[in-house]
Parts: sequence; C-alpha cells; structure tokens
Amino acid sequence: MKAEKKSKPWTQAMPENKFSLMRRVLAAPSPIGLEAAMTYGVIKPEMESFMPASWSIHQFKGNAGIVCDTHPGRDDLCSVMIIGHADKIRMQVRSIGDDGKVWINSDSFLPTTLIGHEVIVFSEHPEKPGQYRRIEGGTIEAIGAIHFAPAGLRNGEKGIKPEMLYLELQLHGKDKKKQVQKAGIKPGDTLLMNRPIRPGFADNTFYGAYLDNGLGSFVTLETARLIAKKTPETLRVQFAIATHEEIGRFGSRVFAGVLKPDILIGVDVDHDYDAAPGVGDQRFTKVAIGEGPTLTTGATTSEYLNSLIVQAARKRDIPLQTSPSGRDTGTDAMAAALASVDAASASLGIPLRNMHTISESGHTGDVMASIHLLAGLIEDLAKANKGKGIQKADLQDGHPRLDQSVPFKR
Repeated sequence: MKAEKKSKPWTQAMPENKFSLMRRVLAAPSPIGLEAAMTYGVIKPEMESFMPASWSIHQFKGNAGIVCDTHPGRDDLCSVMIIGHADKIRMQVRSIGDDGKVWINSDSFLPTTLIGHEVIVFSEHPEKPGQYRRIEGGTIEAIGAIHFAPAGLRNGEKGIKPEMLYLELQLHGKDKKKQVQKAGIKPGDTLLMNRPIRPGFADNTFYGAYLDNGLGSFVTLETARLIAKKTPETLRVQFAIATHEEIGRFGSRVFAGVLKPDILIGVDVDHDYDAAPGVGDQRFTKVAIGEGPTLTTGATTSEYLNSLIVQAARKRDIPLQTSPSGRDTGTDAMAAALASVDAASASLGIPLRNMHTISESGHTGDVMASIHLLAGLIEDLAKANKGKGIQKADLQDGHPRLDQSVPFKR
C-alpha cells in the first residue's frame, strides 16, 4: 500500500493551541516604549519553557527587548539574528479640555479608521510613578454625530483630521475636567485598540488589531521552538524581539550594535497589494494573502542571502512572494546598516490587508510558512560546507557578479 504524503503545516488550519498563543502575543499591551508586556510577559516565559539550558536570554538597559541566544559567547561561529518587533503603534493623550474631552493624536493610524472604536487607556498612577492603571470603556470620536458634521464631511468631500480626535469617556455632571484628572489621565498617556484577533470568515484567516508586528514576534518565537528540538552545532542563532521599530528601528539597531550578527533577518508584515483598493495605477507587485511570505529585494538586502532563502523555500515547497523595495525596507532588516554593523540582511514579510487599522487581516498559512522557511534556512546554513556550517567568508565572497553574467539566448 502506498504511503500517504505528509501534509505541510502551512497548507493546513493552524492548530488551536498555536492560534491561542498567537492571540496572546498580539493582545499583549506593548505600545512603543512600553513593550515589556509582550517581551517579558509572554515571549520570555514561553522561550524559557522550551529552550535548552545552554541557551541564554540577553536583556538590555535602555529598552525591554530580548534576544534568545543558542550559543552565547561563541563569536567564532557565524551568527544569524532573526528579529520581530514588539512595539505597537499607539495613540497618546494631547490635552484635556474644560468640557472633559480628552484630545488625542492618531500616530500612524488613518484618523477616519479610529472613529467609534473601543480603546484602553494606560495611565501612570499620579502618586506612584512606575505603576500603571487600565481605564476601559472609552471610544474614539471626532464629530459626535452626523448631524453636527459640516456638509463636506457628510458627503465625503472632506475627511477626519487628526486634531479632531478625542477620547469619549461618557462623563457627565459638573467639573468634567476634574473627573478626568481624578482618574489620573494626563498628556502623554497611551491608548491602545481593544480588539483581540479572531478567526475570519474565509478559511484560515483572522483579523483584529496589531498584527503589525505581533506576527513577526510570534514567527520568531515559534522558529526558536523548532530549532530548540535540535540546536545546530555549527551556527549561532539569535532570536530577537525588538522595541521602538515603529518610530525608527531604534531597538533592533541596538541589538545589531551590541551583538554584531553576521546575518540579520527582519520579520515584519507586508501589504496585500493585489486586494488594495484604488492603487491599480501604481503598478504594485501582486502580493496577496494566502500565497506565502514575501522576500524583499532592494534597499540594503543581500542578494546572496536572498538566494539562500529562495533555495530553502523551493527545497521544501514553501510558497514565497517577491516584494521590491527602494531605499529603505521600512523594517528591522535595516538594523545592521543603521548601526554601522557589517551583516548580510534580509526582510521577510507576512502579507496583510488593512494595515494600521483595527481590522488588519491575514492568513495563518503565511504565518506557518514563514516559521518553517526560517527553520529550514537555519538547517541549510548549519549543514553548509559539508556540515561545517556557513562561514563568514562565504558571505564576503558570495556577492553576485553581474560582470560574469551570460547572454540570454532564445
């Protein structure tokens, strides 16, 4: 009897326990500068639950990022750093009006997409610095009702401006400003969307807030879990969860500067350009959810490293899409260049729809494919050079030579 072919994880529904963990990672309240809820509260304990005793976790003084290291101190080995980032875009309190309105900014959100959505305010205790409280029950508003909107806004000719946004706390009675102040809310406080992920209508899809970039952190964590089953002896792997990516990749460049990896791979999200409305005339590459992760070409990415990633994907029948970039990938793949560290870099993306909204959506198959692609790449790098592992000289000598290109013949 012919043996059945084993199904590939990225072609199947994500197991419920994995989806539950992904949901916990994405739900961790980790806005820019306050990322420890994800890094120390979810990912570090999970890493420690499966990592061998020989591994270690690096922590940092200036940020809450972590790096799980398979071979601490082994600077003789070629090293690969895989980076997801924990920080979420957030709204911040700007000022408090006499009428109790809490005016906020929209940060990297499109203002229109915020209207009416529930948020959580994280407010530092006014008398106990360093302690934070959660304030729930508020929504983001701008107009109050269509009846109060100017004609241009009603008919769609004009839109919501960032300075129109405020937090609605349903306050009433006298001294509404004092009521806000009594709650400890002050300028600079952080607001996050209250929208954990849930399964979508289409098979193997999900939607919610903050897929950017809890997904990259989840992929990094789960890649480490696979590698922990058999630590490569010829390759040093560093699984990093960075901070401050959304405001300039400041966390990952610290990782690169301190640990100086030879290979650096940023794991982030990408756009489903194929489904994006109103951009047909811009001729974007037809990247789509459900078709596998994307690999960036251009910017500071290494064409030699990219070729190794493509080979790893083809060897395992893992789908992979191409995402061209110009001067900057916009991801942590830039960390080495920004830190003036010599490393071969690559940027792996998980396609999303509705990025930076409350209804970001993606495909679990793309997530699982990313995990197994990275684990496969690590396996290939460790087995290179007849089991001796990839060498630093391979990276130095592997640059493509267009002067050695051959004429194309029909």
